[in-house]
Amino acid sequence: MRNLVEIYTADFCGYCDRALQLLESRDIKYTQYDITLDRAGRQVMTKRASGRTSVPQVFINDTHIGGSDELVEIALNGRLNELLGS
Repeated sequence: MRNLVEIYTADFCGYCDRALQLLESRDIKYTQYDITLDRAGRQVMTKRASGRTSVPQVFINDTHIGGSDELVEIALNGRLNELLGS
């Protein structure tokens, strides 16, 4: 199964940087959507994230994980590896 990790980010966002660093530190490939000036992209993210408007928003295999705090939490408790099948 191919894992698809997607992350919506914006410029000057420390939480976005933290989430990206976590993914990179674990060699997890991801697709990043910079929605800083992308109104349509922000609307897509908000719809996919059940109304959440903050960044980052992370999706794994089209499942909404949440933001930076939730990503760190699932990484620490081992659930990230489960979701990625590794």
